[in-house]
Amino acid sequence: MMLDFPRYVLILSVLFVTVILPARWFSISELPMVDGSAEISKGGNGLHGYIGYQTPRRPDGFGAGIGFYTAVWPLVEKPLAGFQIGLPGNWITPDNPDNKDIPCCPEGTIARTWAPRGPTWSSVFQTQEGGLGYWRGNRYHYGSPKFSMNGVPDCYNSEIASPGWPFFYRAEALPEEQLGIAQLSSRILVPPDGITFEGDLQGKFLGYTHMALPLTEAKPGPPATGDHSWTLFLNAENFKGPVAFYIPEMWSRLSKDYPIIEGMGLDAREGIMGGGGAMEINTVPSFEWTDENGEVYVKIPRLQFPLDENGRSVLVQDVTYYSKDALFNCLLEWKKSGKTYSGKFDENHAWKPTLSPRPIKLDQRDAKENAQKDLTNLDGVFETITTDSNAFGLAWRDNPYAEAGHFPQYFKQHGNERVPVRLDEVPKALAQMEFPGAETEAQYINWRNGNEIVKGNFIIEKEAPYSTPSTGGWVSPGPASEAFTALLKDGSMVTYKWYRFVDQPSFQHLGWSDAEKKRLQAFVEQLHRYWSIDQEYMAPPSTGSLVAIDPALIVTPPAGMEYGYVPIVVRQEKRLLSEH
Repeated sequence: MMLDFPRYVLILSVLFVTVILPARWFSISELPMVDGSAEISKGGNGLHGYIGYQTPRRPDGFGAGIGFYTAVWPLVEKPLAGFQIGLPGNWITPDNPDNKDIPCCPEGTIARTWAPRGPTWSSVFQTQEGGLGYWRGNRYHYGSPKFSMNGVPDCYNSEIASPGWPFFYRAEALPEEQLGIAQLSSRILVPPDGITFEGDLQGKFLGYTHMALPLTEAKPGPPATGDHSWTLFLNAENFKGPVAFYIPEMWSRLSKDYPIIEGMGLDAREGIMGGGGAMEINTVPSFEWTDENGEVYVKIPRLQFPLDENGRSVLVQDVTYYSKDALFNCLLEWKKSGKTYSGKFDENHAWKPTLSPRPIKLDQRDAKENAQKDLTNLDGVFETITTDSNAFGLAWRDNPYAEAGHFPQYFKQHGNERVPVRLDEVPKALAQMEFPGAETEAQYINWRNGNEIVKGNFIIEKEAPYSTPSTGGWVSPGPASEAFTALLKDGSMVTYKWYRFVDQPSFQHLGWSDAEKKRLQAFVEQLHRYWSIDQEYMAPPSTGSLVAIDPALIVTPPAGMEYGYVPIVVRQEKRLLSEH
């Protein structure tokens, strides 16, 4: 297993390259001969691997919430075609430590075909992923990273990233029976292409926590469904609080025709973040030059990292696990007695693990044979560290390959390894090659394209807007307002409408009774009344300042809809030139 990660959740990211991604996804193509004596190839294999940290297993009972602060910064100077890197994030899976032989993924699911994940397939069963990053499926680019949720409820047959759409692999909203994220906040928009930011991002932090809340009651089924509504909380300069939650039925529906896994999903189980967290370096464009003597040189994009006053790149801090007494049980009491609760996470019921840096292990792939070539001598450029405040990051060396805070751009092959080299050591023509901008990509071909198990819209025309149908739960019961628009920092326009909370599309296929809807609607109205976007939920970061979310995403309910109504994005598209 790459990086020798534990068998817990971090191996999910490995799957995307070693198992899931077909070779054709790299789009390797040959360019013409240069000067008749050298040739250059281009591909999407310029850098792959993980920069991460590890933690010990959490104590029993501290799996009702997991959060941390992560740095937000422009990793590249401009948006690039074929570029996908996730900034430090997490992968949360249901914790079933006693399961040694029950296959969590039934036959007929994508992940069940990954034999090395057996016999339980627990690491690819259900996940809460997403976070900050640059994704190839993004349609609208502005240089800085975006934030997106992503939940995998059914062994990678589907991925759900917003109250209407999956994780970038289709323009049309998901079929109603696949919806699974509910908008909770009445103050922030959740666009399908990700949350944007503004201002100077260097060294600033975004806090986010996935916290289980008892918003709905457990149901006997079938399928049996637990009462864990895993809710995303953000902590930014101009927005604090809950954003949206994964509806418990999203996790339990896989067990409807596969009852052996009842009670094993995230609707009922605590969460586990495996052995820590990581920055996933997935698909990076490259130019590969082979000279007349067979010497191979490689160029990748210029990657930059934030630097603090000590010359370090602090990437993750304040990793925290929570028990149910931190918030879950407080809301249970609120629902039972009517006594309100501020929403602040009770730090007396939190556990903060000691972080340990993982060794650096990165590689490139040969442009002709797609063969792995390990990168070596990187310890002379930077090392992974933890600070005195238990934060994770990078310490930079004085080296001839790149200035502090920058990853080497050029490499030379030695046998089956590649080492960084100076700019003046590479062919001049290679140094002058420019990587295409993201705007040059007309299509996005998702790794799921051609999958024989799950069919769908996996080749995306990037000019296509994110759209919603004019039928079903989007119009019945339907919105309570006219359409509004917001112009975002990424050059897109989102259209949204206000829905009464329980009338939003994600709920309409669940068959809830009127009594269930009434109880939930009443409680959400209370949350809207007493939980504001400028009060404390997560504890502040130990160091640094908070990033600002794009102000266009912060909205105010119309008169008469202050409590119990939520803004639902129904469309996102590129702005017309006249609107700039």
